[in-house]
Amino acid sequence: MNLIENVREAVRSIKVNLLRTVLTGAIIAIGISSLVGMLTAIDGIKAQIADSFSGLGANSFDLRNKGFSGGRAIQDGKTEKTYPRLTFREVMDFKEKYTSVGIATVFTRVTGSAEIKRDSKKTNPNVRVLGADENYLNIKALTLDFGRNFTSMEIQNGYNVCIIGKELGTTLFESNEDPLNKKITVLGMPYTIIGILEEQGGMGPDQGADRQILIPIENASRLDKRGSLTYSVTGVASGPERIDYEMGQAIGMMREIRQDRVAQEDSFDLTKSESVAESLEEVAGYLRIGGFGIGFITLLGASIGLMNIMLVSVTERTREIGIRKALGATPLRIRQQFLFEAIMICILGGAMGVVLGISIGNIIALVIGVGGFLIPWLWMIIAFGICILVGLMSGYFPAYKASKLDPIESLRYE
Repeated sequence: MNLIENVREAVRSIKVNLLRTVLTGAIIAIGISSLVGMLTAIDGIKAQIADSFSGLGANSFDLRNKGFSGGRAIQDGKTEKTYPRLTFREVMDFKEKYTSVGIATVFTRVTGSAEIKRDSKKTNPNVRVLGADENYLNIKALTLDFGRNFTSMEIQNGYNVCIIGKELGTTLFESNEDPLNKKITVLGMPYTIIGILEEQGGMGPDQGADRQILIPIENASRLDKRGSLTYSVTGVASGPERIDYEMGQAIGMMREIRQDRVAQEDSFDLTKSESVAESLEEVAGYLRIGGFGIGFITLLGASIGLMNIMLVSVTERTREIGIRKALGATPLRIRQQFLFEAIMICILGGAMGVVLGISIGNIIALVIGVGGFLIPWLWMIIAFGICILVGLMSGYFPAYKASKLDPIESLRYE
């Protein structure tokens, strides 16, 4: 009995006991579908979250003064060369050049202790005033409750318009008043309100997100009489896979603007905003471990069920095994026959489980709100590898038992 005959015999045995094969395969399919389904759903949810929060750092980078605050760059405890701050014109030139690659926003913090007035009402001197452009809301994932964003004309000409936080609208206006197009006094100058941000609440150390005012970046630069404002840029790549390439493009653009010589190091800092991406990947990793653990437990139960079925099959076919041995089949060939049968059942169940798991995972992701159809090739390969492993583990002991049967005793078995 050669290897091919063993395969044919395994296929014949599966066909003869079709109902038992289907039920056993269904046990494996449930285990594989739970594994593939959960991992597919996790990957789909991760893709949706990464897309939703791309503006918070998943595929963006920050351009700042050397050492983040200008002045002397410090590295390894040593004070190095002094670099000039990024100027307003330099960051605006960079923003214009970067439009050929992606989008960027220029912003600066004017003050964190402004007092805002409106008629007889005023706020505490703890309001944060930021200079920003028309891309700031989109890139920083800020949403307007009502009103509108800055226009390009307002940014270019530095009009006295502003977007205020939710808390400021509540403090300066009555509940029945419409703040839009009303004037408030910011740093001694009148500004017209064109929009109000949605309530954000406090996150970590930032407890003043609802006590901020955004003014056009050109307008903010005019308030910088002493040249002390620190300008920053956040650029967004066209996709997470292109961020390294487009960061290289950005470095080249900024070096040209700053006139850095070929042998000179960068006179600015450009860093990838990886905090959200890393946190997201860490959470997804924990979810994958949990999903894999649950799927593994299900598969363990399925493998025990398969082993039980194969042991029953050995008992039922004791006489058949005796005949094969009497005709010259070696213990190795007997083991191979039962191992092939167990592996085939696992592969059939695995195929059903993968199809079912992909369907379930994508349905879960679709219900949550993920667009598109995800095919997890990696998890499919892993699932089939697990199927073969389960078949080997579950089938080895029954195959070993069958190979050790005495042919004379087996022929007497009724």
